[in-house]
Amino acid sequence: MNPEQHNNYFLENFETERLRFRKLSWDDFDDWQALFISDDVALFLGMDPKLSKKELTQFWFDKTMDRYEKQLGSMNVLINKKSNRLIGQSGLLIQTIEGEDRLEVSYSILPEFWRKGYAFEAANACLNYAFENEFSDNLISQVDPRNIGSEKVARKNGMILEKTILDEKNAPLNIFSIQRETWLNKKGNG
Repeated sequence: MNPEQHNNYFLENFETERLRFRKLSWDDFDDWQALFISDDVALFLGMDPKLSKKELTQFWFDKTMDRYEKQLGSMNVLINKKSNRLIGQSGLLIQTIEGEDRLEVSYSILPEFWRKGYAFEAANACLNYAFENEFSDNLISQVDPRNIGSEKVARKNGMILEKTILDEKNAPLNIFSIQRETWLNKKGNG
């Protein structure tokens, strides 16, 4: 991973078949509160489900804006090109896993839009973008073991379970990963 490329991790103005990526803005705050309609979402993201939707959203925005400032990758807002509605976020984040900086393909979709393929569409675009631009030889996705939907997205992206670690709260966290070489072979045969 090349630290000078951190600014390039933004997929701002990037598009897929159904989605347009852009930077998160404070204007998105009210729409993003819908992510926390279920306590499971807060748990899956390592957040305290006892917090209100507004507090959880504030924490999310503060963390995202801090990442922007420190050039630690970005979560991009996902806009449905047809309806122009915010449907989720996805991006490339620098994460420290057991003392090593790793590049993560991350995704969160508003519950209203679950099971419509948006998470895979966005995550796959991020994965391809990272490998095409040679940001890293290995990408990960961190998945709470209870989050079957996110595990399915990681596996569909060609990732395999690399290991299970304990997060800062001593809770298990699955690390799925894919090597650039594996991606290139799959792409060449696909």
